[in-house]
Amino acid sequence: MGSLVLPDADAAGDDRFDWFCETVYRDFMPVMLSTPSTADFRAGVRELDLGVVRLSSVACSPVVSRRTPTHVRRADPEYLQLGFVSHGEVRVSQHGNDSVIAGGLVLTDTSRPSEGACTDGRIETVVLHIPRQSLALSPDRVAGLLARSLPADAGSGAILADFLMTLHAQGPRCRPEELRALGTVALDLTTAFLARRLGDPGEAPGEARAQETLRRIYRFVETNLGDPGLTPEAIADRHSLSVRGLHRLFGDEPRTVAAHIRQSRLEHAHADLACGELSAQPVHVIAARWGFSSATGFSRAFRAAYGITPVEHRASSLVAPRHAEDRNTARPAHHGASAGPRFFAGDSATA
Repeated sequence: MGSLVLPDADAAGDDRFDWFCETVYRDFMPVMLSTPSTADFRAGVRELDLGVVRLSSVACSPVVSRRTPTHVRRADPEYLQLGFVSHGEVRVSQHGNDSVIAGGLVLTDTSRPSEGACTDGRIETVVLHIPRQSLALSPDRVAGLLARSLPADAGSGAILADFLMTLHAQGPRCRPEELRALGTVALDLTTAFLARRLGDPGEAPGEARAQETLRRIYRFVETNLGDPGLTPEAIADRHSLSVRGLHRLFGDEPRTVAAHIRQSRLEHAHADLACGELSAQPVHVIAARWGFSSATGFSRAFRAAYGITPVEHRASSLVAPRHAEDRNTARPAHHGASAGPRFFAGDSATA
């Protein structure tokens, strides 16, 4: 949901500016900030989590920002930031480009040094934070748009700017699942707009967007394998897809989404069962760690995949290193005493 953060209205001006510097450093990225006057400094920041992207709004008194190579090395969220300047005027410099933005859009990259300045009156902006790997456009070509004034008074630019402003205003009233769906829309609109500016509107969503969605889903599955509730329905909902759309997305993949989840869980459990350091853990504990809620179901799936039961796999995997060590201890010792026998805890749990 949206959150609005404001400094204590009764705080001294210096304290309000310090709060703003800390908020930008913590929630956005390390930058050096200055202002012509701290005594009457005012600012407000709002955050909105949209799943694949994030939206923030900043309203503040005149301020100058500078992000140096040292700042980039210190912390880089690896975002492209698309800002719409709805009030006031901002001068932005990055990648050899220098522009003055008023009532328009501007793109910046957190991985590059940059400078920004608003020295004449209050500034209001909304900023869409886009993970670089989520934008289905060539990074080299996108770099040519950095710190350029991008029009927001007609066509796709106006649609995008209006959408971001409406999202900023109405987003806090939306449910989390609605916000995730709107985040996908915001990413698609941004991709289409930037592709248009690059002169290739066909480069945008299409196959590249589908492939990026697939990559995000694979990463999501790998991160959440231990959750028994990881189902195609849950994945589709998390990525603002219908279940039919999810299955269509996996149409050319080697396995269906359900088969991929099952196989990934089995592979992790297979590796853990062969690990000597985990030999004291019952089979059903390892199975539960990788999302299997039924020991019987896990044993049946494991046998179907590998031809032996989990207990048999563990026994055969742990016997081999023990036999190898027994052979080593049978050889004459030339350097110190031979190692003693190793013992492995038995596993009486049924899978």
